[in-house]
Amino acid sequence: MNRSLLQPIRPLFLVFILVNALALTAKSLLEKYHFNQELLILGNLLLFVVILVSYLITYRSLHSSNSQAFIRAMYGSFLIKFFILAIAAFTYIMIAKKEVNKPGLAVCALLYIIYTAIEIRALMSTLKRMKQQSHG
Repeated sequence: MNRSLLQPIRPLFLVFILVNALALTAKSLLEKYHFNQELLILGNLLLFVVILVSYLITYRSLHSSNSQAFIRAMYGSFLIKFFILAIAAFTYIMIAKKEVNKPGLAVCALLYIIYTAIEIRALMSTLKRMKQQSHG
């Protein structure tokens, strides 16, 4: 992968590493506040992969000559995120039943918001850079 592709998305990798480091090193603290360590690690991994794939799909569409490619990529990446995350949450809830870790799910929801904000910011900065290059 080229540098211009990954440069804007570096904060995504940083958040992923920080959350996993915290989840791995602070097990007793997490248990004290009733957070499921495995849920946090697996949720963080799933969110990271889904957002990264979404970013790559949308990033590729920015370089397409087809003007509708970006719109299709945005809708497609949204649908991918929605269905994968909904299926994962439903599966977890069905398996855990009454032992669903609500604090862990809340953290995963917060991570989704953070990762999505990073993705949007990266795509916007890429678009801005592309416009500057084409105009001057």
